[in-house]
Amino acid sequence: MNLLNADLHCHSRFSDGTLSPTELAERASAQGVALWALTDHDEIRGLAEAAAAAQTLGMGFVNGVEISVTFAGETVHIVGLGFDATDAGLQAGLAHTRGGRLARAQGMADGLAKVGLPGALEGALRYVSNPDLVSRTHFARWLVETGVCSDTGAVFRRYLTDGKPGFVPHRWAGLGDAVAWITRAGGVAVIAHPGRYRFSVNEEFALFSEFKAHGGQGVEVLTGSHGPADTAKYSEMALEFGLLASRGSDFHSPSESRIELGSLPDLSATLTPVWQALKWRAPQQRLTPFSA
Repeated sequence: MNLLNADLHCHSRFSDGTLSPTELAERASAQGVALWALTDHDEIRGLAEAAAAAQTLGMGFVNGVEISVTFAGETVHIVGLGFDATDAGLQAGLAHTRGGRLARAQGMADGLAKVGLPGALEGALRYVSNPDLVSRTHFARWLVETGVCSDTGAVFRRYLTDGKPGFVPHRWAGLGDAVAWITRAGGVAVIAHPGRYRFSVNEEFALFSEFKAHGGQGVEVLTGSHGPADTAKYSEMALEFGLLASRGSDFHSPSESRIELGSLPDLSATLTPVWQALKWRAPQQRLTPFSA
């Protein structure tokens, strides 16, 4: 089971990706992905299209979402997998989390205008299908298109990280809330790309401990932003905390993403893969969400 080509983290145009769910499914299938999840930020409207496309292509599929939470003053992402997308509690929680993004975007635009970059919000919204989901990535694409920076990485370094003119902090959902929304909807909660967070050793231990105490079950060991040292570290932490190991590219765009869909190495045989806790069937059958 550890050799399964599963990609359980990627984004479509419904959040901050550039491809439609169908285009992502086709790309994943072409890369040999056997089990796929679409995990848009705080949004599940793309799941029906994604599931239909995966079934047509003969690829396994589970529902996914990536929820923004605030923990120890940092934004942390929790991926939900295999949940019932019709669950009212999950839907309400995601709607509440999306609600603050537009106000935050206006603050980002105001900060950029002060350093001679007017019109940023209007520019960013050109890349958004739903204004409630406008994000730093959409601002970055506009700043690249207008020639301010050569690539989105340069935009983040110069304008959109803590202490830079376009950075605006936001209070997202609580860790316990996000995990509860996912698990009460019959899904599995996973800490996304833990190597990206700027936590001290004690803060990181607290994140994993509280996540597990709230009912969280998994951690991304293999992901696009993890190098070999991160993979080794979070493999050990998965074993230490008794967490399932997940694998996902965090693919956003053919021109922006660190790695291609389905191109991560295999999970170590010492780990228990998260897909052992997910119910997924051959594509010609109706997929059944995991229920605890």
